[in-house]
Amino acid sequence: MSINHIRPWRNIYRRESRQIMVGNVPVGGGAPISVQTMTNTDSSDVRATLDQVIRAADAGADIVRISAPDVGATQALKEICRESPVPIVADIHFHYKRAIEAAEAGAACLRINPGNIGDEKRVKEVINAAKDHGCSIRIGVNAGSLEKHLLDKYGEPCPDAMVESGMDHIKILQDNDFHEFKISVKASDVFMASAAYQQLSEATDAPIHLGITEAGGLTSGTIKSAIGMGQLLWAGIGDTIRVSLSADPVEEVKVGYEILKSLGLRHRGVNIISCPSCARQGFDVIKTVETLEKRLEHIKTPMSLSIIGCVVNGPGEALMTDVGWTGGGAGAGMVYLAGKQSHKQSNEDMVEHIVEQVEKKAAEIASKMAAEAEAAE
Repeated sequence: MSINHIRPWRNIYRRESRQIMVGNVPVGGGAPISVQTMTNTDSSDVRATLDQVIRAADAGADIVRISAPDVGATQALKEICRESPVPIVADIHFHYKRAIEAAEAGAACLRINPGNIGDEKRVKEVINAAKDHGCSIRIGVNAGSLEKHLLDKYGEPCPDAMVESGMDHIKILQDNDFHEFKISVKASDVFMASAAYQQLSEATDAPIHLGITEAGGLTSGTIKSAIGMGQLLWAGIGDTIRVSLSADPVEEVKVGYEILKSLGLRHRGVNIISCPSCARQGFDVIKTVETLEKRLEHIKTPMSLSIIGCVVNGPGEALMTDVGWTGGGAGAGMVYLAGKQSHKQSNEDMVEHIVEQVEKKAAEIASKMAAEAEAAE
């Protein structure tokens, strides 16, 4: 019996959508919500860009987007796409020929902005290139770059204008018998983005790429993205996400997974549950958690770890985690395994001991998952 059957208030009913492929990654149609990021290197620098792609993939990125503003960038895409461990999306603005070149270079998806890609004839040329080279397309509507006729009609960027823009371009794709597309309606304003996405989710069955654009720095952007995307994901809207931060792309991936993990939509690595600490703490909680976050980055198996400073909430939290540590007195704490009290351990050796226990548990979980997968085949 699943935990969601026991606790129905935890259920999220995802919006039904068509499924497309971005390279080998399924998007929509009930597939796991994929996590994306975007490089911020000079796209014509193959080695720097590819290194960043690989770091993002190691952090868990399923898809990576690369800006293709000029011929140098689309030429570099050939080698980058060939060596990348994950599908590459070419980000196109203004120059439709860059989209054609990117498709020829091996991009798995073309992101085009309806507000600046050009007229319908140019869009048709991009569609033909996508068909010829097996690319999907993302219609990327942005409140900051809407078409002039829509700004004239509505007076300012607004959800209605964003959705109308997106639906107009969906019609162009469908009229040209192209259906391998997803769509986004991004804004830096959380309220505008939220309203646009809710309206969009009712207007089309296309997979939805979710994001709050230009969200800000690591702290402020994380909060804004968590609020904006979190409530949409909670409502079942969103098939792939990108957290837009003025930070290292790896941080975008980490935040994306944390948002999904907090809603139980996807799990990767160790989910650490820890207290903010107070005078009751039996050890330095903050320093310990910081150390463990770094020491456990290599673990990809989904599992949970509780690190609680005292016995007020420690035992209760440990009941619901794979591994737990609760601070006590006399320089020692209590270790919990699979929700049950196991043994005491000195604070002096706690980090090494916790790492050892987590690695052991992760191996057990991974082995069980592998056996279940083999039995299901």
